[in-house]
Amino acid sequence: MKFFFLSIGFLFLSLTASIGHVNHYSDFNRLEYELFRNNKLIGFHNYDFLRSGDLLTVNSSVEFKITKLGVDLYKYKANSKEEYVNNKFTNFSSKTNQNNKEKYVNIAINQSKNTLNIDGSSYKGETKIDHIVGTWWNHEMVKANAQISAISGRVIQQNVTFIGKEKIEIGNKTFNALRFNFKSSDENLPEKKKLNTDVWYEEDTLLWLKVSFDKQGYWEYRLKNYK
Repeated sequence: MKFFFLSIGFLFLSLTASIGHVNHYSDFNRLEYELFRNNKLIGFHNYDFLRSGDLLTVNSSVEFKITKLGVDLYKYKANSKEEYVNNKFTNFSSKTNQNNKEKYVNIAINQSKNTLNIDGSSYKGETKIDHIVGTWWNHEMVKANAQISAISGRVIQQNVTFIGKEKIEIGNKTFNALRFNFKSSDENLPEKKKLNTDVWYEEDTLLWLKVSFDKQGYWEYRLKNYK
């Protein structure tokens, strides 16, 4: 059960490009998502895009809880901040509370080595500059061969497959979507630690629409509103 919730938490702060091209989000100021487990609303995840000259700051907040018979079985809350200059990643930081267990990660570019420096609760060290930090909103993540946990800094190798084009309904809207599947490339990982997640982006704008996965229940992120 412990590893189940750790992997759930990892999915809810997943992925932003390290040297990310984020210009396709230039028209968006706020994204709001609802989180469902077994089709029951359990939480939210919101993003605010703040611009000042060449600087883009993306602030994120996520919160959900799982209850049974009125008792809170699991509570999760996280806040993160990522910054881009001229559409290129410069740094990321987050603080997370998973059932009263504190976690963190700080990530920055090492200009002299052309790498990323990671200071996290699970990993401290360097990784390749083209690896991905964890928030799903950035479509550039489909090009990366590894992602960095936005909770603890752990580096996870991944395979990304384009499933195809689909029409999906969210609320009372229909979207033309591009569907991708993300899987852990390390077959030796325990099953409970493996990534296996489907992600949908709007075909024209690359707006992140939805995420789904099965892990002791069926989970979905659904777009609620955008500005």
